[in-house]
Amino acid sequence: MTDIGVEPYREITFDADGDANPAERTALTGVDATDLVLFCHGWNNTPSAARSLYQAFFAPFPALLAGSPQVRLGYGGVIWPSIRFTDETIPNYPHATEAAAGPGLDDATVSALKGFFPGQDATVDRIAAHLAGQPDSEDAFNDFGRLTRQLVTTAATSGAGAVGDLAVEDGPGASPAILTDDILPLCQKFTAALADTGMAVQPGPAGPSFSIGGSLKHLWDGAKEVLRQTTYYEMKRRAGKVGQLGLGPLIGQLASTQPELRVHLVGHSQGARVVAFALKGLPAGARNLKSVTLLEGAFSHYAFAEHLPDGLSGAGALSDAQGRIDGPVVSCYSHFDTALGVIYPLASALSGDYASALPGLDKRWGAIGHDGVQAVSPCTTLTLAEALRDGVPDSGCVSVDAAAVVKDGGPPSGAHSDICHQELAQVVLAAGRIGRT
Repeated sequence: MTDIGVEPYREITFDADGDANPAERTALTGVDATDLVLFCHGWNNTPSAARSLYQAFFAPFPALLAGSPQVRLGYGGVIWPSIRFTDETIPNYPHATEAAAGPGLDDATVSALKGFFPGQDATVDRIAAHLAGQPDSEDAFNDFGRLTRQLVTTAATSGAGAVGDLAVEDGPGASPAILTDDILPLCQKFTAALADTGMAVQPGPAGPSFSIGGSLKHLWDGAKEVLRQTTYYEMKRRAGKVGQLGLGPLIGQLASTQPELRVHLVGHSQGARVVAFALKGLPAGARNLKSVTLLEGAFSHYAFAEHLPDGLSGAGALSDAQGRIDGPVVSCYSHFDTALGVIYPLASALSGDYASALPGLDKRWGAIGHDGVQAVSPCTTLTLAEALRDGVPDSGCVSVDAAAVVKDGGPPSGAHSDICHQELAQVVLAAGRIGRT
């Protein structure tokens, strides 16, 4: 068994289709515990990086439960094929590599992209060459845009990551702008957004001009962000698929094999999307899932809405899913998360999650990890201090403003990954009524 400092610990690995490792599934179903906390990572593309996160996050739990001998807490780590650009620094736990700043891709990121998009090694190499060379050429940008889109369109054509309504997050958006619009305006928009996060880039002139002194080279920082967000467009489909077709049914299996085991899901970033979409795959009648805690969730704050506001039609992708569990859905959010507060709204607008006729980057494009659950009634909103003092409701949607601790991190992601805090461990325990007499 993997040693991450707490016991019993089990891992469950899913492939891109949501299929679980059979041996790990058997080991998980045999865990001796009263409660099982299953944590799902977000951006980490290697099991070792995910284990570092789990080790750091789980570290406070034994001491917090020292006065609750009736609780035998089991720990679980979900491993799924996501991707992380290694220039995204992650506070509070060790990371294997640190990439140099700038638009280039280091070897680890190139390798991760090739693993995430199998069979497209040559395309990834050509993209990396453009970002490394930063040619001052409109033709080079156009070629970069074509190659970047080729990654996602090839994956979609092959069926990787596509499953019914999981192809989009919140509605039937058509022709995503990030896959169809001219590349230079997109690079300009993302360069300006990076500047808004505090990153040291030249946003360029306002208006229709793309160049500074006749040069386009400053737009390669924005081009790298276009690549990151284009891969994100594919990754969110995979996250939904792993949750709905993999993790949800697995929890249902646990309900059959260990009906007394109380299960609690925790997800960070895209991992929050995985655990949220697990609710769609939870078999009818399975009541062993007792809480879901979302840490800086990288999906729409309208996901749980029965009716969308702001002139939008339809419902959220997870409308009323919170009623499928025997406990609350708790979203911990922070306005210090610039990945979700600045970059995510722009990427959401360009990915076509809503009708393209709706202008502006306003609340319609917000993330649940930036301002909590929206357009759901009833929904309790608490400060972190209130949640720690009084606990959280036993059911329904709950938003917890965690900015008191989720506040550190540099641009462009800000505090997006600043989640390894005892206070957030306490929120998980409170959400699951773990140790509460």
